[in-house]
Amino acid sequence: MRLRRLRRTPLLRDMVRETRLYADDLIYPVFVEECIEVAQEISTMPGVLRIPERHLTSELEAVARDGVRAVLLFGISHHKDATGSDTCRENGLMARMVRIAKAAVPELVVITDNCFCEYTDHGHCGVLTGDSVDNDATLALLGQQAVVAAQAGADMVAPSAMMDGQVRAIREALDTAGHLQVPIMAYSSKFTSALYGPFRVAAGCSLQGDRASYQMDAMNGREALRESLLDEVEGADMLMVKPALAYLDVLTRLRAQTLLPLVAYQVGGEYAMIKFAAAAGAIDEALTVHETLGAMKRAGADLIISYFARDVIRRI
Repeated sequence: MRLRRLRRTPLLRDMVRETRLYADDLIYPVFVEECIEVAQEISTMPGVLRIPERHLTSELEAVARDGVRAVLLFGISHHKDATGSDTCRENGLMARMVRIAKAAVPELVVITDNCFCEYTDHGHCGVLTGDSVDNDATLALLGQQAVVAAQAGADMVAPSAMMDGQVRAIREALDTAGHLQVPIMAYSSKFTSALYGPFRVAAGCSLQGDRASYQMDAMNGREALRESLLDEVEGADMLMVKPALAYLDVLTRLRAQTLLPLVAYQVGGEYAMIKFAAAAGAIDEALTVHETLGAMKRAGADLIISYFARDVIRRI
């Protein structure tokens, strides 16, 4: 038995390759900041920019020309308050950037990150009562926020606040408002991770304290399955594991228990590790990106959110 027979030539290796990446597999995150005139580079994530709201049209046109099919929009607000109320306004940043995106490239799948950490002055993902996030008060606002996004034209909403019952609350709010066709991509297994650091710089989150009371313990696997399967029962259309690479075991175990599409989020810390290691000459960036994204697909992901998505699709 000689397994090397099928590895002799590039064509033979291609013919028996089990896992492949396609443009349809990848979702590209975009940071949109209001009240700035020029794009701002993010020091912790080389190559990733905060895009001025006024330049979002040209940015998304360029992204679409590169072959990107879907984007996940994050707003960097200059109008923060205790409840993140700007996201619940029809003319707030979330609604404006969705309308801009759909007008710029109508065929692009536009997904909104539905949370409050970029819009609250305390940086938490919901309403505070004392020093704690009030789960049920936050649910009502998440429902309002999702409806505003849907009315603006969002193709999908992605709740990331990790509040108990958030998928059900958003599904009920969307359906009541007549948006039965808008799907929910649930951040269902979202861990308290050290790998979020670069994102918090990118999103301008001024966090006071930590999110350990509502994000999951990074050491728990069974709990992650419970969270995801509860979201499925509540009406999620897709389930997400975030971060990706350190939690491939969760992704694989979840794949065995659900038929829903699964999403892996290659977060800012994962991006930064590859970027800085490549800049130091320690690894080949393109090969490492392809290998890590391939691992996520092999583990069970149908879709991958990645800051490398645009570069990978160009190469594909």
